[in-house]
Amino acid sequence: MTIRSRRETITFQHPFRIRGIERLLPPGAYEVITDEEMIEGLSFPAYRRVATMIMVPTGGSAMEMVSIGSVDLSDAQRIDASMPRD
Repeated sequence: MTIRSRRETITFQHPFRIRGIERLLPPGAYEVITDEEMIEGLSFPAYRRVATMIMVPTGGSAMEMVSIGSVDLSDAQRIDASMPRD
């Protein structure tokens, strides 16, 4: 089984919440890691998402990697984008 990880930076303009994280997170740039596994037996390479994690601050310069749902992340991004800009 082949696994690949993709990293991207997502920026939130407003404080936000994601299900599974008990606290309100501050606006800013967040690193999101997505693990995908290759679907075997196809005549072309295809992958399916198996995990999504976000790096969140825990105080000072410490960071914590938290497993989240990809739909929950999309919901948080949608809500952030729909809020008026400061």
